[in-house]
Amino acid sequence: MWLLVLGLFLFLGIHGLRIGGDGVRDRLLSYLGPAYFKMLYSLVSALGLAMLIYGFGMARDAPIPLWTPPPAMKYVAYFLTLVAMVLMAAAYVPRNAIKAKLHHPMVLSVKTWALAHVLSNGNLAHLVLFGSILLWSVLLFKASRVRDKRNQVVYASGNWSSTVLTLEIGIALWLVLVAWAHGWLIGVQVLP
Repeated sequence: MWLLVLGLFLFLGIHGLRIGGDGVRDRLLSYLGPAYFKMLYSLVSALGLAMLIYGFGMARDAPIPLWTPPPAMKYVAYFLTLVAMVLMAAAYVPRNAIKAKLHHPMVLSVKTWALAHVLSNGNLAHLVLFGSILLWSVLLFKASRVRDKRNQVVYASGNWSSTVLTLEIGIALWLVLVAWAHGWLIGVQVLP
């Protein structure tokens, strides 16, 4: 479990430099320069991600149950992960109404995905991993909205065709994920 926690600390820590304001990030950028900052950011991210994946795998092999989710919770998780995939698509499809309205769909995607996994899994490793990511994404979304307001960021309005495309891509991603990719990548088949 310690490897999972250390990996989360590194991965979410480096990705959370903007949560408490831009001061630390700006000082590092100024001191290291953009190229070295990106290199350090990438190395810490990769190390943290590798540690949390390996640590989660170890913790998952010796689960510590905390609660038993009700059987219906898997359907809640299906719905939440569908929403998460649509939000993820919204982060990349230009001029869609979802991004125009919500402003930070990728962070909301991660938040929704993490919530789905907290609700549908009842052991300590899942709570530590997905609960940490959920907390991080809540804090990052709030900080991003505050920064947008302070900087008077204006998002482009969305149009109908881009929004429909966003929905189609998100649904397709979700179908691939639940039908095949989750089992292949994670080793846990979602659909029976």
